[in-house]
Amino acid sequence: MHLPLPTGVIDPPRPPRLAMLGGTFDPVHLGHLRSAVELLEVLELDRVHLIPASVPPLRGEPRVSPEERLLLLRLGIGDTPGLVADPRELHREGPSYSADTLASLRKEFGVDARLVMALGHDAFLRLADWHEPERLFAMAHLVVIDRPDHEAPLSAALDALITGREVDSPDALMARPAGGLLRLALPTRMAISATEVRRRLAEGNSVRYLLPEAVEHHLLAHGLYRY
Repeated sequence: MHLPLPTGVIDPPRPPRLAMLGGTFDPVHLGHLRSAVELLEVLELDRVHLIPASVPPLRGEPRVSPEERLLLLRLGIGDTPGLVADPRELHREGPSYSADTLASLRKEFGVDARLVMALGHDAFLRLADWHEPERLFAMAHLVVIDRPDHEAPLSAALDALITGREVDSPDALMARPAGGLLRLALPTRMAISATEVRRRLAEGNSVRYLLPEAVEHHLLAHGLYRY
């Protein structure tokens, strides 16, 4: 028997749900943007913050300036609902540590927000080498986006880091504000590589259907990556 709720009692509002999808976006391509849209849908998020790294700690220097990469990201997103080009790492000096970015988002959206850091399987395999990896789980959940071309065994350090954290569904992940790990095979799984895009641009080959049209037009008009 279900007792009726007392008059005037309403359900509390759902805590905000948002994801951070970071990277160099050098340049942003359709794989990045399609992954963001599918994350939004599968996890029932309110927003996905696409955050360009200013100085990525574990990668080489991007080919174009942070400001240009942010502009390309904004062009690529256009008016897509729920996607945000977030410049917060460009306003910070020094390396772009994800733990600091998550702390900034946590401070902005509150302790009850369901905060997710999404990353590809290749980046996930290096997670134990990141700056303060345990702090990532204190701030957020991690969602690993499987890629068709990245499969490898986990290192002992990574296995120890994620032990006891893995869940098997978005609902289980969203039961708490942070601390979980979910592996997610997105429906489209577009295996587009920014490295390949840059190579094609440098060689003067077509990048049609690899990039959003507005991004392609801007790159070609300004001769970016043509060296």
